[in-house]
Amino acid sequence: MEDDVVPHRARVVYDGKRHRNPVQRQTVDFNCSVIRYLTDRTFFQDERDIPTLYPHTAYSPFIRPAVCYSGDPCAQICSRFVRKSINKLRYPIHVVTYTPEARRLITGAASGEFTLWNGLTFNFETILQAHSAAVRGMQWTHNRNWMVSADGKGTVKYWQSNMNNVKAFDAHKDPINDVSFSITDSKFLTCSDDKTVKIWDFDTCACEMSLDDSRDGHLWDVKCASWHPFKSLLVSGSKDNSFKFWDPRQGKCLGTFHCHKNTVLRTEWSLSGNLLLTASRDQLIKCFDLRTMKEFQTFRGHNRDVCSIKWHPTEELLFASGGYDGNIFFWVLGQDEAKGEIIKAHDSSIWTLQWHPLGHVMVTGGNDHVTKFWCRPRPGETNDRGHLEAGSDGEDEGGYVPGLGGGVPGPDSFFQMNGPPDIDQQSAKRHKPNDRNQMGRSGGGGGGGGGAGGPPQRNN
Repeated sequence: MEDDVVPHRARVVYDGKRHRNPVQRQTVDFNCSVIRYLTDRTFFQDERDIPTLYPHTAYSPFIRPAVCYSGDPCAQICSRFVRKSINKLRYPIHVVTYTPEARRLITGAASGEFTLWNGLTFNFETILQAHSAAVRGMQWTHNRNWMVSADGKGTVKYWQSNMNNVKAFDAHKDPINDVSFSITDSKFLTCSDDKTVKIWDFDTCACEMSLDDSRDGHLWDVKCASWHPFKSLLVSGSKDNSFKFWDPRQGKCLGTFHCHKNTVLRTEWSLSGNLLLTASRDQLIKCFDLRTMKEFQTFRGHNRDVCSIKWHPTEELLFASGGYDGNIFFWVLGQDEAKGEIIKAHDSSIWTLQWHPLGHVMVTGGNDHVTKFWCRPRPGETNDRGHLEAGSDGEDEGGYVPGLGGGVPGPDSFFQMNGPPDIDQQSAKRHKPNDRNQMGRSGGGGGGGGGAGGPPQRNN
């Protein structure tokens, strides 16, 4: 009995605190896939040379960055739950954004606090009281030097990359709902519940123009506004069920569209700037083609308000949406059915959604006070909680497509397979490596991490 008692001298104490055992944190490290891509790209003429990933866990080390799977949007869906992060003082998360170098994630809460999370291990780093009211918007300049934030009291603040506040001024009398920068970073806009969209000079903090009802503006609260990626064009969505296009040089309304039956909550430009997404409380997402000024497609699937939408950073055909009921949908342009669905991703409404700049991780923040991280499923992997419900076209059942296998929805339904096509389960166990070095030998790529890694061969 005495042998089981831990002596007091074994409890090592440092600086008055008991020593804690190191905690192994879960991480999604993109460096390995990027280094492999940079090493192998000199041998690839086009995307056809990228080796196929079969739906088996042995192919996990050979996953490429999301940009390698352009044209295969289903291979870039982030449906695998990684981690959830919660502050000690729990408040709804209204907005999230990555720092320019993507090493940290900044979350803005209803308490006015900025929380910085590690972008690689997702652990807490620091917290600061940024605003005296709920943070409603955050936007980085294109030159990555400044960030502008807005709160529920109508205050706008300038921040440096080291989170040093250098400027603050009152922009609106009512809560600000959105912030967006022009391509030159010399101007930015804010929209508010006071029915106005204001254009500001970044250097002088002066209001150059106010787009209100005197300029054929909105008749109710303006919930969202976005500056075109590279044109002198604005779009704003309002509680009057309409969204408007504006010319910021002359302050003229170029067009008004009444395509939704309820409040327009989000507007989002595509990477090329040719397409515009609008999300509304009527449970619909609409895509408009700017070249024809007509509705391109309507996406139906949400059962409650669509609170957030975001295009994928590298794949223009793919975007994600979050609903008031806590569900996340993944959509592909040209297809009516959702390619992926995460049921009850949050216990309450999803107010914000953001992709990692490389496209391999997605972050969501909601009214349940939780920030959650999602990544791409590994080959041969299925979702543990059954969140993912993939749509299938019923063609080429059991096929193999370039990109991720297992758990990733796609028309081939290859995630239903249990192993590579040319090996059985027992040989798969024999070929399954125990570490990264063994994978380099079993993949057939030769030696180190630069090999392409073909499928293992059957032992006769």
